[in-house]
Amino acid sequence: MTLPSPELNAIHQGLQAGEFFVEYLPLVSLNDRACLGGEALTRWRRPAGEIILPGQFIPLIENTPLSGVLTYWLIDTLAVEVGAWLSAHPEARLSFNVPPEILGRGGLEYAAAKSGLSALRTQIVLEVTERGIPDQLGLMALNTMYQGGIRLALDDVTMTGANLALISRCDFHIIKIDRTLTAQITAECPHPDWLRSLAGLLHAADLTVIAEGIETPVQFEALAAAGVQLGQGYLFSRPLAAGEFIAYYTGNAQAAASPQLRPAV
Repeated sequence: MTLPSPELNAIHQGLQAGEFFVEYLPLVSLNDRACLGGEALTRWRRPAGEIILPGQFIPLIENTPLSGVLTYWLIDTLAVEVGAWLSAHPEARLSFNVPPEILGRGGLEYAAAKSGLSALRTQIVLEVTERGIPDQLGLMALNTMYQGGIRLALDDVTMTGANLALISRCDFHIIKIDRTLTAQITAECPHPDWLRSLAGLLHAADLTVIAEGIETPVQFEALAAAGVQLGQGYLFSRPLAAGEFIAYYTGNAQAAASPQLRPAV
């Protein structure tokens, strides 16, 4: 029997002590900069005040029971913080990352039903990454969710063969272009090779594309010209607390539901 590491114990204790919190990164239309919703991001505030980002603690809990515990805590938190806002704005969308190891095991569905978030399923986007490809049970669960109206996004897409293979194995509505690719768009190189490849994919597939990490007008203009529909990044907004995010949405939302985030079918 393997004992939990000190890091896992610290994360578990942090959850119990209320050290974790959520920020929301606005999702913006590259057509008119309207806010269409956001992505929920988990943060860990240590007692001394240090903020630890997901890239530092998520790898530690992958394939451990804490992976599910943190996800179910997130679902409960989203229901409390933005559930009423989602209900009042049926055109808005909210995404969050789901670890592949919990897919198809029933816990995700139970937590969503218990929190009330399942009633808003058509407004939810579940994000999975290529780095953690779901097993067969997980893929079956994703395809069932797709058919049930939940939108699915493949996160951290780097336009590699593995990315495209996973797209072919599972029904995705959305792909999210990794920020490392966005960073390659500069004034000196406004149209890197991958952007031309993406334009071909957009032409051939019925997908919504979100570009992550947009920080400059050059990146914004190149992505919009290539047909990328949506974006996130500091050019638009930093991650915000729930109240700030709702205020941002109110000030930047379209009056009607955008056709750019196509409905699930």
